[in-house]
Amino acid sequence: MDIKNKKHVSLALQIENFKAALNGLEKLVERVAAQKKDERAGLFIQKEDTVDYDKFYAAVQELFGPEVKNQDVKCFYRKLCNNPDAPVDWCEIFGYFTSDEDSLAAQVDEENLVFLVSRKQRVVISGSRRRDVIKCIVKIPQLDLLIAASQKGLITVFNSQMKVQTSTNVTDTSWITGCDYLSQLKLIVATTERTIIVWDYKAQGSSQENYFVIKPMDHCLLCVCVVSLPNQFCRDDILLGDDGGFVNKYTVNSDDFGLRQSKSKRKSQGQVLESKNFKSIRRKLHNDWVMKIRYISTLNCFGSCSLDSVHSLVLDSLKRLEDNLPVREFSMPRGANTFCYCMKANVIVTGGDDKVLRLWYPNISTKPVGKLVGHMFSITEVVTNEKDQLVISLSSAKVFRVWDIQTLSLLQVFHDSQGRPGDMQIYSMIYDSNHSMLITGSNVIDMYPLTRIIQDTKQVPHTHEREINVMLYNKYFHQVLTICSESIIKVWELETGIQIYQILDPHGFNVELTSAAIDESGFLFATGAYNGTVKIWDFGSGQEMKVLPEGKDWQEEEHWLKHLIFLKAQEKRHQILALERSGKIKMIQGKEDDIFLMVIWELPDVVPVLQGRNHIVHLKMSTKDQSMASPFPEVKLIAEKNFPQPVNNPAISTEVNCMDLLQVEGYNLIAAGTLYGAIILWNFVTFTVKEVYRPEDCFTVDPDLDPKRFRINDILFLFRTPECARRSSQDSVCSSPQCDSSKGPQSSKGSKHSTQDSEAKGEQIDVMTGEQQPVDKKHPEHTNVVDAQPPLLVTAHEDGHLRLWTIEGRLLKNMLPFTKHAAISLTSLYVDSCTRILLAGNVEGHVIIFNIGSFLDPPHDEKKFRQLLAWHAHSLEIIQVVYAEDKQVVLTASIDGSVRLWHAANGRYCGYFGQRRLFNLSQISDFILPCDVNEYPIEIKEENKFTEKKLKYEYPLVFDQKRWKKMSSMSLLFKRVPPKAYEVEHDFKFFKSLSSPKIRRHALESFRTENKEAGIVFGSLPIYRVPSPASLRHLPLIGSGVQRQSSHGIPGKKGHVQHEKTQHRRSLKKHLLPQINLASSFFPVIPK
Repeated sequence: MDIKNKKHVSLALQIENFKAALNGLEKLVERVAAQKKDERAGLFIQKEDTVDYDKFYAAVQELFGPEVKNQDVKCFYRKLCNNPDAPVDWCEIFGYFTSDEDSLAAQVDEENLVFLVSRKQRVVISGSRRRDVIKCIVKIPQLDLLIAASQKGLITVFNSQMKVQTSTNVTDTSWITGCDYLSQLKLIVATTERTIIVWDYKAQGSSQENYFVIKPMDHCLLCVCVVSLPNQFCRDDILLGDDGGFVNKYTVNSDDFGLRQSKSKRKSQGQVLESKNFKSIRRKLHNDWVMKIRYISTLNCFGSCSLDSVHSLVLDSLKRLEDNLPVREFSMPRGANTFCYCMKANVIVTGGDDKVLRLWYPNISTKPVGKLVGHMFSITEVVTNEKDQLVISLSSAKVFRVWDIQTLSLLQVFHDSQGRPGDMQIYSMIYDSNHSMLITGSNVIDMYPLTRIIQDTKQVPHTHEREINVMLYNKYFHQVLTICSESIIKVWELETGIQIYQILDPHGFNVELTSAAIDESGFLFATGAYNGTVKIWDFGSGQEMKVLPEGKDWQEEEHWLKHLIFLKAQEKRHQILALERSGKIKMIQGKEDDIFLMVIWELPDVVPVLQGRNHIVHLKMSTKDQSMASPFPEVKLIAEKNFPQPVNNPAISTEVNCMDLLQVEGYNLIAAGTLYGAIILWNFVTFTVKEVYRPEDCFTVDPDLDPKRFRINDILFLFRTPECARRSSQDSVCSSPQCDSSKGPQSSKGSKHSTQDSEAKGEQIDVMTGEQQPVDKKHPEHTNVVDAQPPLLVTAHEDGHLRLWTIEGRLLKNMLPFTKHAAISLTSLYVDSCTRILLAGNVEGHVIIFNIGSFLDPPHDEKKFRQLLAWHAHSLEIIQVVYAEDKQVVLTASIDGSVRLWHAANGRYCGYFGQRRLFNLSQISDFILPCDVNEYPIEIKEENKFTEKKLKYEYPLVFDQKRWKKMSSMSLLFKRVPPKAYEVEHDFKFFKSLSSPKIRRHALESFRTENKEAGIVFGSLPIYRVPSPASLRHLPLIGSGVQRQSSHGIPGKKGHVQHEKTQHRRSLKKHLLPQINLASSFFPVIPK
């Protein structure tokens, strides 16, 4: 009994502890949700009690113990950050989800290789009759609509979300056999056994009155298709197959339906049209039923298949229907039930009752080029996936088989197991390329998505189990190196995403790697750890070559390595510039015959000296390095005797946070960005160190402001080599308007594949095509000699600004990148080899691309520095962003543990390293987003100055009294010489007095409402009074002025006679025009 009581008490205690942990989790979630809401509203200020992921994970472990998995907590935290208002359940912290729809297995089993059957969606058509089935399904790609016709007369149009847009019910005694879309007339055509139905699905009113019935027909119609010809306007050709083996072609015009449509006659059964009134031709091509008919626009011919074993498939031009010339025929045993055409492979796939799929070349009808065997029942439908080169076949037993059309291999077999054994069969099947869905029609509509689409959008991308510390790209091997906080090194193939090798615990057990670098040749890479150790590895094999061991007197994390840079190899020596977290910059060197590395010098701490008034401090070379021709020798400060000692404030950090190195001819520079916002430049040519920039209030402590607001997170040199500058000057594309087009990411890449893209799309022109245009060595006089410009500096700041400087300290550009949420801290910078594209990543997971190609040329015009594209790549902080010029893709690494791949031209998602599906970078992927991203890319477009501005005319024109007064009354109307035809427009004064209507600046005044005598509707409308002019000034009578001037010759009239104009007045009498009053034509009559 005592044991039972103890167990009971222990169980009750565990339950109480678990409830207390759940309450603590609920408070933690509320705190994080409130913090994220404040961050989005711009009200949150970074404080010490800010809950980031590390604190959240530590709090969860404290509540539930160390058994909680990091990946599960990371998914829970990511979901909470993306949508703080979304409901969360405590079981999700342990990896359990309340619904199967919210999670996806990390691995996909063999039966779901192509289509994910478990994610099948089902649409039940409401309003269909009992035991009704979907007889035909048609996809309209240009409108993204789906048409479904049931056997008993229900035609339904679905939108892109598979919601019913409109429907009609054809009241006909015959069953519907097929349907299609008339692309020119914008109508839907369907066939019954004896009639043709044409339905105007966009017409207003009841759907019962919007269709026409064409009858009678000589034979029973079995299939229909529409001939889509681009040169036809307001006319469509309809191909019909019947049970007599005939192929019929009907031509319908817009007048055939528009002129006969009457609103007065409302008939519930549609308007009947005589078939003999339509132009039609027919020809017997088969000796059995015509099962399927299609028009293949690529081949400019039609195809029809039949159960006839001799004339199984006919493929020929439409002209063969009008004459009796022989047609191209394909024969197969027991005929063909269906066929389809694959444009990329240029093959026709047929299937029939012999259970064999045959592949034919369109011009070879004697023998098929391939056979696919595997079905156990008759093949009823065949469709193709053009993009992935797949053939999907369906048998009468509702068994689907997916084939690779290139290798003729079977990829997947699945069965529609839902429903009773004797349930209705599947009558129609199509592949929707817009949404990557296989759609079938039986008594319901089923949709099977592609596995890769669901896998890419629903599965949480993860390359490593822990957050990424380092990501590097080897442009010579086209490989990517990633390192996580668990000290696992992985090397990946960029083009396919396959992992090549991995190294576990490279610096020893439980030693975290914090930095890495790849040398200039690409054959070596170096890694640095938190304990200060450095190792050099062979990139190809992953073998360790050299090591810098840990010092005996080193304290823990004292020499934490933050950044490594390989110097150019000299005299069989490897030199690495290293930045420690403490701010020290040191040089590590290793000889070829020595396995150990050693620290040869450290840069002196120059920050205390620069805090005074000395902005430039001179250096002197060490005595031991004077004999060595090293580009970066050991140096010491030449301090002044009486420089003021700075007052150190412990609340302000002065350590170096980032650095970059420039080692080219004429420049040996090291730039450093500090935590207090200063930029320090070490010049090893002039042996000086100076403070390029320092914020004004960087040493002022304000408790209300973030102390990290001045911090520089990354710094880069922007230098264009003479070779790249020469290519830029020779590149004629850069001087064209396309160089400044909105398609900047694609137009600024140095890829060898970009030439084909530029030929296909004019707006996506590669401005770096000069790399494939070698200089003509036979004619050196035509070669442009371009001097290299001085380098610039670009810095990424904690306040979200991107700033560009000269090495003298002049600010050239201060820009706040445009994203959905402004003023986000920038964390990483990257520039391409020719300094034309600048990439930046921020703490919220955004990637921003800038075009700096023209900006680097003097005089550094600010307008030439443009942001091209921005997109949300991760839900957490980006630690590194890389642009692979050879593949024109962008790589991003984040603390969420994933390294992702994006198309640089448009920000489309390609995938992540570690996924099961291989990358396919040759073609643009479907527009999909990862599960933790719900924002579309933002493309910054600017008006092109080379585009012609079209004239905009405002009409109607009204008479302008002021223009009339300014013009002479008689000089334009009457001339001695009659005007020519082209001078008529310039001769009439009245038409020159017309102008655009003037907008009234005073509002209309309402003086009466709710007139009961006018009725309920019109009486409640407000009545406005438009102020009228006090007096209407009528236009002068044309010709009246002439009569007044000539009144001196008429008795009884008074007038002043001018003798010098006597001859002119006499000539006017011969050209007098009748009096015309134009006032009534332009001013309405206002009743008194």
